[in-house]
Amino acid sequence: MLLEGKKGLVLNVTNKRSIGWAIADLANREGALVGLGAQNERLLENATELVEGRERFETVTIDFAFEEQFASLREQVETKVGKLDFIVHSAAYAPREALENRFIETTREQFEIAMNASVYSLFRTCRELEPLLNDDASIVALTYLGSTRAMKNYNVMGVCKAALEASVRYLALDLGERGIRVNAVSPGPIRTAAASGISGLKDMIRHVGDTAPLKRPYGQEEAAGAAVYFLSDLSKGITGQILFVDSGYSVVAM
Repeated sequence: MLLEGKKGLVLNVTNKRSIGWAIADLANREGALVGLGAQNERLLENATELVEGRERFETVTIDFAFEEQFASLREQVETKVGKLDFIVHSAAYAPREALENRFIETTREQFEIAMNASVYSLFRTCRELEPLLNDDASIVALTYLGSTRAMKNYNVMGVCKAALEASVRYLALDLGERGIRVNAVSPGPIRTAAASGISGLKDMIRHVGDTAPLKRPYGQEEAAGAAVYFLSDLSKGITGQILFVDSGYSVVAM
C-alpha cells in the first residue's frame, strides 16, 4: 500500500491497453483514490467500464484542445477528488499525416496540434491545478526515447517529447520550493492504441527485444511500476529526471 491515503489524477485514459490505465490501476491497488480522466463523453464510457465495481475511483473529463475545459477540470477535481497528491500526464497526439510523411513536411497546423496536445497540456494542467496540489505532491509525465534520437515515423512526436522533457525540468524548478516533484517515465515501444499510429511498431518492439540487455519482455505493467515509484514517498529526493523502462535498450550503443 505505497499510496495509502493519497489522492490524484491520471489524465487521460482511452482503454485497458493504455499505459495511463495501467498506472491508474496500480496506483489504486496501492491504496490511492484515483481520478480517471477521459477526453470526452464517448471515452468516458470506457473509463467508467474500467472502474466498475472498484473502490477509490472517480471519473473526470477534459479535452486538452479546448482552453475553457481546464477550468472545468478544476471544478470537477474540487468536487470529486479534492486536494491532490499526484498528477499523471498520459496524453500525446499528432495528426497521422505528420507521422507518415517526412518530418520536414510537417505543417504549422500539424505542429501546433501536436505540441498543444502533447506538451502544452502538461504545464497548463499543472498551472490550473497548482492550488489543489498538496506540498510534496508528485507529477509524472510519459515520454519516449525519440526525444533524443531521430526515429523514422516518429517525426514531430519526437520534437514534442523533447519539449515535454524540457518542460519537466522547468516545472521541477518552479514547483520545487513546495517539495513538489516533477519527473517522467520513458517506456520503450509498447503496443497501445496511441502507438498503433506509428508505422513499423512491431519491428521496433522486435528490435528492442533483440538488442536490450534484459532478454525479457516489458510493457504497461513495468511502466506503471516506475510511475508508482515516482508517485510514492520512496522518490522524495528525486525531481526533474527521466526514468527509462525499456529493458536497458537506451544504454546500448549498437
